[in-house]
Amino acid sequence: MEPGGFGPFRFIGRLFLAGLAHLGRISLLCAELFRGLAEWRIWLPRTITEAAGVGVGSLFIVLLIAAFAGAVTAFQAGYQWQTSLPVYVLGTLITETIVLELGPVLIGLVLAGRIGARYAAELGTMRVTEQIDALESLGRSPASHLIIPRVLASTLMLPALVIIADVVAVTAGWIGVKQVLPVTNWDFAYGARYFWRPFDAWYSLIKATAFGWAIGLISCYMGFNTKQGAEGVGRSATAAVVTSSVVLLLLNTLLAKILLHQ
Repeated sequence: MEPGGFGPFRFIGRLFLAGLAHLGRISLLCAELFRGLAEWRIWLPRTITEAAGVGVGSLFIVLLIAAFAGAVTAFQAGYQWQTSLPVYVLGTLITETIVLELGPVLIGLVLAGRIGARYAAELGTMRVTEQIDALESLGRSPASHLIIPRVLASTLMLPALVIIADVVAVTAGWIGVKQVLPVTNWDFAYGARYFWRPFDAWYSLIKATAFGWAIGLISCYMGFNTKQGAEGVGRSATAAVVTSSVVLLLLNTLLAKILLHQ
């Protein structure tokens, strides 16, 4: 067999080894994060500052996306509606679609692009300009100064933003569906309550928390391991957004399978 015949095997082997290397580095980073939690006087005020920046800075785009998502969901439901069904079912359809899926996933993907790229670029710039090396040379932990505040901020703020997005999107859907079908306020409210289960809200928050943690950890990992100057910073920011989005979709599938089919 020609040497070129082993090309696919070499490629798969390289991917496997690269995956193991990333897994090892991210495990070490997680261990460093747990050790850095003891230095709460350092990371706590920084976390509050980061959380305020994430929440306030993302609020406008979250409100905009939630309003349009709710309205579009209502218009599409009206387009596909079958007259043989009672109209109050629309309240259930719109509410459950937004709370269980659209709210957490859309906001998670938006924040993966917004704060994921930002965290990776910030830490990547600190790495290539040797600011992180200087911090380590002074005996300070980069985890408690730089990584823990960012991971906690994204983990805590994404559920809060998802709650706001769910409320805004359901309200927009409520208003939107009345423009295309003869649905009264009583019909919509009755349908939204009839099939509602308290676990639906918890499921949305669990997903949002997992998404926020994944976005913060992955983007910080990509930025912390940046190499090759300004070009490396750009690659890290792109990799943070792409990887966070893929992991978010994987988590969405796993959580739906685990939590909704017990």
